[in-house]
Amino acid sequence: MSQARHELDWLNDEVVVSEVDVVNENVIAGKLPNVIKKVLGWGYGNSTWPLGFGIACCAIEMMAASSSKYDIARFGSEAMRMSPRQADVMIVAGTVNEKMAVVVRRLYDQMSEPKFVIAMGACASNGGPYWDTYNVVDGVHKVVPVDVYVPGCPPRPEALLQGLMEIQEMLKTGKRGLITKG
Repeated sequence: MSQARHELDWLNDEVVVSEVDVVNENVIAGKLPNVIKKVLGWGYGNSTWPLGFGIACCAIEMMAASSSKYDIARFGSEAMRMSPRQADVMIVAGTVNEKMAVVVRRLYDQMSEPKFVIAMGACASNGGPYWDTYNVVDGVHKVVPVDVYVPGCPPRPEALLQGLMEIQEMLKTGKRGLITKG
């Protein structure tokens, strides 16, 4: 028994910490928050849940983006949410009139943070061919803040996927606004 005790006496010796160990600990502790931010940004960016808000013909193209040919599931967005409390990206696809603007704003207010808005098509962006009609809102940006505009009448599903990738880039980098790739 005493022989076993003598063999383990080295465990009670003082631990010598070199300067290299202290520097390594500081480097790891300093980089860890940035690594965590990047991992969380990657997770947020690759799991966007859109609120499908199809008002007019652009909604058909939004549905086509979910089909197997374009496969929106590649971007982690195949789960179109019908509840604003579960969604983080609102896709406004179509003409917004004065009555519908109240509903759009209410749904936007019910979404949890961070929330993003994609204006899909000419009608959602600036009123489209109906811009001079008395009840059409000249762009959904007058109702909710828009992050990405997808042009076209109606826009192709590829354009919607490009807009979704812009939102993902905003989530990954933590920056809003125009993302330039260089």
